[in-house]
Amino acid sequence: MSKLVTPLVLIAAIGTAGCGTTTGERAGSGALMGAAGGALIGSLSADAGAGALIGAGVGAVGGYLYDQHEKGYID
Repeated sequence: MSKLVTPLVLIAAIGTAGCGTTTGERAGSGALMGAAGGALIGSLSADAGAGALIGAGVGAVGGYLYDQHEKGYID
């Protein structure tokens, strides 16, 4: 099953890369990419759920910070 999940997770992450023009959209796409990456990495250590949660949090913060940078609020 994991051999099928890994390519699907990667496709989903690539599909959401660079999505969004608003703060919410960028934070959301960052969370999706982070969750996908976290689940992928977490599956290597047999804890995909925790990896997905951590990745989603990190991705959401990253998407928010990217949005703020694009708007010129932070350097």
